[in-house]
Amino acid sequence: MGLERLLLASIVAMSIFPRMLLNLANSEKIFPEAEGPTAESSDELWLRSGPPPRVVDVDDYGAEANGCNDTEAFLAAWREACNASDYRSVFLVPEGKTYLLTPVSFRGPCRASSITAMIKGTLEAPSNRSVWLDHDLQDWITFEGIDRLRVLGGGTLNGNGQQWWINSCKFNTSMPCVTGPTALYFRRCTHLIVEDLEVRDSMQMHVAIAYSWKVLISKLFITAPGWSPNTDGIHVSNSKEVSISDCSISTGDDCISIVTGSMFVRVTDIFCGPGHGISIGSLGANSSWAHVSDVLVEKATLLGTTNGVRIKTWQGGHGYAERITFQDISMNNVTNPIIIDQNYCDSKKRCDEQESAVAVRDIRYRNIHGTSASKVAVSFICSGAVRCDGILVQDIYLVGEGRYATCSYTNATIVQLGYSFPFCSAEM
Repeated sequence: MGLERLLLASIVAMSIFPRMLLNLANSEKIFPEAEGPTAESSDELWLRSGPPPRVVDVDDYGAEANGCNDTEAFLAAWREACNASDYRSVFLVPEGKTYLLTPVSFRGPCRASSITAMIKGTLEAPSNRSVWLDHDLQDWITFEGIDRLRVLGGGTLNGNGQQWWINSCKFNTSMPCVTGPTALYFRRCTHLIVEDLEVRDSMQMHVAIAYSWKVLISKLFITAPGWSPNTDGIHVSNSKEVSISDCSISTGDDCISIVTGSMFVRVTDIFCGPGHGISIGSLGANSSWAHVSDVLVEKATLLGTTNGVRIKTWQGGHGYAERITFQDISMNNVTNPIIIDQNYCDSKKRCDEQESAVAVRDIRYRNIHGTSASKVAVSFICSGAVRCDGILVQDIYLVGEGRYATCSYTNATIVQLGYSFPFCSAEM
């Protein structure tokens, strides 16, 4: 019997291994070596190149920065910057001032060939939840339908989210569950650059990218208390060709979350902690179709997070998460460093086993080192209905702090290369 099992394992490995090598080669084509934004792509160089842009200062349109609502002045300045001419324009928020903004949407398309929102001062959200709840609003600052938009300047967006956190059903179970606003939302934007901003204490998600194409996010400092619920740092959905680099994210939820409709996403040089780590998903809730593909997460440092790199899908869903690589990652006191969970359940009701699941396939983990705060350093919990297929584990070294760390899997096909510790074994 032992010889039969060994023979079967050899046949399975031989059938999978060539495909895994092909996928590794393809990943280099999908994600060629590229650097993130450099000093030469800064706002100063951009302003110096070509004809000078038109600068529209919000103060010239009535913004007072005295604690009163400056939203109408910002909208008036935006309309001028967006539509005044065919040339480049700058929507300027001056340095050293704090402006109070109620929920506001800056919309395109713009007549300007490109537009830069130069946020040098501080934007502050009302602390009163009724501003959103009375009008059923989901976002604070939205940029929508704009081509060639740059948002930068070194300023700060303060979401004043404390009242949302303490009234969350996840923090106080006696409270009703209400979706909080996202601080900075980009929807249907193309050739978008967001860099050099601080976003803090959002009501819920800090920065969200949706239905967008060719997006570059870099040099963001995102922070909220570790106990703040649902305060994802950067959330990507239904977007293609997204690059996230050189960001520091400390929140109460996922540092970066990538959900359905997202393709060709590269995440590099990220510091994450505290928070819930870097996640693909959740996918497939309420029996929905979901798909994420061609994602590369590399050169990340995670400190004290509740998860490291995670893929999470609901039972009963449909679709796939495929061609995803996690590599060159450092873990320090991370509770679940590497995890796939096809039985994810974030519900007050019990999630019963179902006959369908989001397929998880062609996932690669390479050169991941550090310490696990829990006994299980690597866990692949896959569906009996749709097994995880083509999981590569290569050069992994994760040790427990004062305890022996383990790697286990169920309903998954695993290939282990190089030196990996702990060695993965199937749960019986």
